[in-house]
Amino acid sequence: MKKLLIGLLATSAFAVMAASSAMAAETMPKKVGYVVNYATHEWYQNVIKGMKDRGKQLGIEVEVKDANLDAAKQVAAAEDFISQGVDVLIITPVNEDAVAPLLRRAKEEGVPIVLEGNPVKGMTTLVAICDYDTGYHAGVEAGKYAKAHLGGKANVMNVGLPLLSATVLRSKGFMDGIKTEIPGAVMVHDLDGGGNPDRSFEVSAAALAQNGDINVIYGINDSSSLGGLQAWKAAGKSQDNLLVVGTGGEGLAFINAIEKEPSYKIEAAMFPEKVGFTAMDAAVKLYNKEEVPTWIVSPTTPMNGEDWKKFYSVEGTTRTINWDNVNKVVAPDKCMQTAADLKK
Repeated sequence: MKKLLIGLLATSAFAVMAASSAMAAETMPKKVGYVVNYATHEWYQNVIKGMKDRGKQLGIEVEVKDANLDAAKQVAAAEDFISQGVDVLIITPVNEDAVAPLLRRAKEEGVPIVLEGNPVKGMTTLVAICDYDTGYHAGVEAGKYAKAHLGGKANVMNVGLPLLSATVLRSKGFMDGIKTEIPGAVMVHDLDGGGNPDRSFEVSAAALAQNGDINVIYGINDSSSLGGLQAWKAAGKSQDNLLVVGTGGEGLAFINAIEKEPSYKIEAAMFPEKVGFTAMDAAVKLYNKEEVPTWIVSPTTPMNGEDWKKFYSVEGTTRTINWDNVNKVVAPDKCMQTAADLKK
């Protein structure tokens, strides 16, 4: 056992050294600017953490500007970064159309751009999950749960976000996935929760007052699923025959929900720290004018119940990612569906 442990440690150390050596051979940008769509969100706080951790490892300064869901503000922030002479830009689009002119200007100025989360016409590379696949696999797990615990019935309230193709794909994937197990599954409510808990609560409460005959709440992010659940509880409804499915694994909120709410059983983990880490590596490659894939896929996986403990540990208000287990989650070579499929 001791020899095996020593061997594993040596192998692990060699892998880290090999990766570090490969990165060390590249010229590092001095400064990377990240324009986030809304920095108050737990998901993006952890994306930023991943970026800054990777930046610290590589000796790169990472500066963040928050668009706060304002497309005009995002454009102004990106233009400010370009004027400052940052080496690479990373952008999470507030609105995909508004970012397209930025890509053209940055190209003229010789500033590489890595996009995170949502594709934009004319992009060089995107670091993102497969949104449809994420929803689909969570839907399959939800269907299995509904078969075993909800009498094979699935009336879904989708707390969505139609503004972005990524979140539309998650909702579509979820319904397609749940129907593989329960062909008669129906979407009773298709809501625009705005991706935030207050709006999600508001629209969910109104929908439930109109028709409360649902037994599955799906949220395109954790704020959406939690807002839907809060509306359910505010209506005085029992969670005994309810399933709540979240998306993101954004921070501590989903962990608290799984631990405390009897209906919160499934979470589609998207590992934001890994997204930020990978975006920084992509930025370095673009800075060195290396060829990169148009889409660098970041892995996701559905977590049932306490599966989250394989990937994270929590102490107080701090959660720590378990990189060994997260790195074992394999990203697909190709997404089952993308934004282009929504236009067909």
